[in-house]
Amino acid sequence: MSHSGVRTRPVAVLLALGALAYTAWVLEVVLQTGLDPIQAYVSELAAADQPLGGLFRATDLTAGLLVLGAAICALVRCDRRRWSLAGWSGLALFGGATALDSRLPLSCAPTADPVCAARETAGLVPATHTAHAVSSGLAMTGALVGVVALTVAARRYGWWPLLGARVGPALLVLELAATVWTLTSVAAFQAGRGTWALGAGQRLQVLLVAVWLGVLAWSVAREERV
Repeated sequence: MSHSGVRTRPVAVLLALGALAYTAWVLEVVLQTGLDPIQAYVSELAAADQPLGGLFRATDLTAGLLVLGAAICALVRCDRRRWSLAGWSGLALFGGATALDSRLPLSCAPTADPVCAARETAGLVPATHTAHAVSSGLAMTGALVGVVALTVAARRYGWWPLLGARVGPALLVLELAATVWTLTSVAAFQAGRGTWALGAGQRLQVLLVAVWLGVLAWSVAREERV
């Protein structure tokens, strides 16, 4: 492998492991979580009062630190063009905020527990519960910046053909659609109009981010470029 390949290998490995850790919520398929995956926030799996909360907080922390490490490594070594720098910076924000998110869990599960939802509306939840919304928002903002900017970089600079010309654009469109679905569902839930399959939309949103990270990892490894 070339010297460039040796330098980019850690980025690819960290991204791949981060993508895997970020999909740990699929364990709810085989584990009894007590939450409805169609209606519940993904974050509710890691809530402080949930029986498996510790497991999901640990996997979120691991995913965040792995992606943050990959992004920092890439920022040190990347070809310093505008879209590339924006993309890796977005992934650094995503990784850091995801790790922080795991340390600021929801105190309870509002979509499954009406008492929790009422306390949340009345502002009677712990500060960490309220801060979780901020860290989650930052994480998804960083993910979207990374997905958009690095997909554009791949197309504009002729890098990573799989990400730029084939799979990447489709994943980008699907991610934006899933984000609109999620935000609309959150607004409906907060307005007391039901969940609008909030859980399904958010799970699709985070799954697409994980798939995109996997494609980026493969592209970095194959093209030996960050």
